[in-house]
Amino acid sequence: EAQDAAAQAIRGAIADGKGHTFLLRGVTGSGKTEVYFRAIEDTKASGRSTIVLVPEIALTPQTIERFKARFSSLKERIAVLHSNLSDGERHDEWFKIHEDRADIVIGARSAIFAPLERLGIIIVDEEHEPSFKQDETPRYHARDVAVVRGSLEKCVVLLGSATPSLESFENATSGKYEALHLTKRTDGRTL
Repeated sequence: EAQDAAAQAIRGAIADGKGHTFLLRGVTGSGKTEVYFRAIEDTKASGRSTIVLVPEIALTPQTIERFKARFSSLKERIAVLHSNLSDGERHDEWFKIHEDRADIVIGARSAIFAPLERLGIIIVDEEHEPSFKQDETPRYHARDVAVVRGSLEKCVVLLGSATPSLESFENATSGKYEALHLTKRTDGRTL
């Protein structure tokens, strides 16, 4: 029920196209990834594109394959950006995005700058992770850039975490972000 309620709220925000930021709180196993998948499906159905930011440590072949399996019909339209790519691979992925041959970009913090057209949603998984902070010049926090880009491009921003950052928690508490809660794990245990 909580997954459906979260998905419905996000679907409505995608449809209205005014830009909206959500904080999705739920521990591992509560279904955050399923909510992400539904949001990506709704975004694609609206003819818009998606950026998914994950911490560098979570950007494993397994994570990428999970997205490609769920969106098998779009497998060729998924671009991946991370620090382990060679310069040639990185160039190829950026060029694919620039040529509008990608609908979904999955990557670490620098993927927030992917030149996607018709951006519909930015998902920041584990938004509290310190790896989203760029300590070298130019200094930025990918989560904060996502919120600003979402506002500028009138797209949905979905911040997910079991343990939100203090900044995001305060923004949700004060009403700047809309809070969504997944209170049960998919195995039925209550949080």
